Amino acid sequence: MVDLSLHLMDIMQNSVVVGSTFVEAGIIAEKKKNLLTMYVKDDGWGMSPETVKRVSDPFYTTRSTRKAGLGIPLLMDAAHMAGGEVYIESEVGRGTTVTSTFQIDHIDRKPLGDVADTITASIMGYPDMEFHLLLKNDDAEYVFRTEDVREQIGEVPINDIEIISFIRDMLNEQITLMFGGILNEIIS
Repeated sequence: MVDLSLHLMDIMQNSVVVGSTFVEAGIIAEKKKNLLTMYVKDDGWGMSPETVKRVSDPFYTTRSTRKAGLGIPLLMDAAHMAGGEVYIESEVGRGTTVTSTFQIDHIDRKPLGDVADTITASIMGYPDMEFHLLLKNDDAEYVFRTEDVREQIGEVPINDIEIISFIRDMLNEQITLMFGGILNEIIS
């Protein structure tokens, strides 16, 4: 995967597949600690401790539609290459949190990518789910919640193209404000 937003999308898609009704994604850039943290938390089926141990194996998957599960192993490779780690916390029936860390200034850290597209694609594809996005740096925090949008738009579907376009533009602006100077890359 060429950027971190694609890893984010893959993990969020896993959350949808396991029956989640709520998915929270977070991106935290702590320049003082030289640490970029990305996480996805869901309220899906969760995993047993044995399954958590096996998800790093690219030839292990719980899906019957394919023989390999590359998402977590690829995320682990991206994190390790950038001086970071991946942590998985899960409990059967309560959900899963996948957290990955990266050194901000590491030469092998992948660019952030188009997080706004990742979030809006998820909303478009699963308009009945609740999505949250936390953006945080050393000085500020921003939280996007689909329930807040629904409250403002009333009967208009959240996946209406004008609503999605507005959300995407708003998220792009916030991501640029929060991370543009910290991650030293162009955020599309």
